[in-house]
Amino acid sequence: MDLVIINGPNLNFLGIREPDVYGKETLEDLEQKIKAYAEDRGHTCDFFQSNTEGSLIDRIQQAHSEQADGIILNPAAYTHYSYAIHDAVKSVGIPTVEVHLSNIHAREAFRNKSVVASACIGQISGFGATGYTLAIHALEEQ
Repeated sequence: MDLVIINGPNLNFLGIREPDVYGKETLEDLEQKIKAYAEDRGHTCDFFQSNTEGSLIDRIQQAHSEQADGIILNPAAYTHYSYAIHDAVKSVGIPTVEVHLSNIHAREAFRNKSVVASACIGQISGFGATGYTLAIHALEEQ
């Protein structure tokens, strides 16, 4: 499978930003773990991170023209209010798994709702970096 891994705002600050919530690993550390897991299973990964909504939408749409087999998307805070990201995921027709490092359902009330999740085949939250490997497994099962 050709996978696109998309990470949203502030994930470039992993290891710096609230390590008690998001862990001490950097985004580069996370990407290396995901890549090793995916390659061991015969998959390729393309990684993308942006702090801007439009760039995330552009990358989702680019995955369509690349004929990607799956998307793993951590929209970060955009999950709570970006109907544009929701619509982009729906429009490309690529199986997408939403991932969050923290358990968004056990945090502040405003973080409990995802408007992106209904466009995805599933959501994984609260398992840290393992959530991404669980998402790969979920895409394999599709």
